Amino acid sequence: MRRTGILLFAAVPVAITAAAYFLAPTDSADSPAEPPVVTAQQTTRQDAKSRAEQERSADDKLIAGLPPGLAAPAKKALAQQLVSSAENSTLNWRTTFGYIEDIGDGQGYTAGIIGFCTGTNDLRTLVERYTDGHPDNGLAKYLPALRAVDGTDSHEGLDPGFTAAWKAEARQPAFQEAQLAERDRAYFEPAVRLAKLDGLGTLGQFIYYDAMVFHGPGIDDDGFYVLRERALREADSPAQGGSEKAYLDIFLDIRREAMKEKRPGTDTSRIDTAQRQFLYDGNLKLTTPLRWQVYGETYRVP
Repeated sequence: MRRTGILLFAAVPVAITAAAYFLAPTDSADSPAEPPVVTAQQTTRQDAKSRAEQERSADDKLIAGLPPGLAAPAKKALAQQLVSSAENSTLNWRTTFGYIEDIGDGQGYTAGIIGFCTGTNDLRTLVERYTDGHPDNGLAKYLPALRAVDGTDSHEGLDPGFTAAWKAEARQPAFQEAQLAERDRAYFEPAVRLAKLDGLGTLGQFIYYDAMVFHGPGIDDDGFYVLRERALREADSPAQGGSEKAYLDIFLDIRREAMKEKRPGTDTSRIDTAQRQFLYDGNLKLTTPLRWQVYGETYRVP
């Protein structure tokens, strides 16, 4: 059955227009300050995320009766190898806790096992949550700077010591566990959960997870939740009675287009010669052995 929430997109502009009319300020000098303007686009984006997270109790019961899929330990480890091949050019992802560099993508420093970024909120959130439990860690003193540069590619307040501090802290088991926990909380668990609700198997769950890692859980134009909504408007998911292969093919098309629009010339091989290849091979269960290519490098998992 199609999720009825998708139809709310059409109603949003009307609701915003009506709200703007009734809340418009009068000419009186005693009128209250004008409320912040919320655009239809902002509301639509937030709706996309909200709809994806609603009805949690009923969804929990549904998911509890499904196979573990990508959440099975062996598949979860495989998923991290696949992500690491694209994010860090290695299958040995446990060596990447201390990785950090500015790759010139406009998001500041990229670091850790899934590419937490100083410019996209998730690295700051990771350090904040880690500091709550470990206040004397070597990264805590950089929190004011991390908050200041959030949303930019700036290194102000971070250079020259932040990269060395990150690498040093990454040797601590507690910080490694913090990275794993934040990966699960912000990326893996929401993506796998939503994929299962959409009726997707293990490959589809990974496709959602990798999209969540790359595009982020935000609600901007190329955020994961918005990409999913766009795909659902073009094709029925398996949960809606559609073809799993056809739906995933459209989702990958939309995601690839978003990557190209945001960064023209960007390499899309993590889709073209990895995920889409698995899909065209009919490997919806993401069964090993696997062979794929990313950035011209060939990887194999027996």
